[in-house]
Amino acid sequence: MIVNISEAKAQLSKLIDRVYHGEKVVIAKNNLPIADLVPHTPEGKRKLGVLRGQIDVPDAALFDEDAEIESMFYGDDHCES
Repeated sequence: MIVNISEAKAQLSKLIDRVYHGEKVVIAKNNLPIADLVPHTPEGKRKLGVLRGQIDVPDAALFDEDAEIESMFYGDDHCES
């Protein structure tokens, strides 16, 4: 199916529904094809652990309490106890 830009603007929801159901839609300008409206295909799964071994985060940075941050969240009274 070939659709000119002005028609595509007016009927985008309907065109997307057609693509969703497997049809290929070609968007044209002055009857010259310029773009294809096709279903999205994911590029692939994200790789986890790409930076493993390259970053060192000390446990203290994650688990030690910080009085200044505690004060921001809970107020100054909380840090005194």
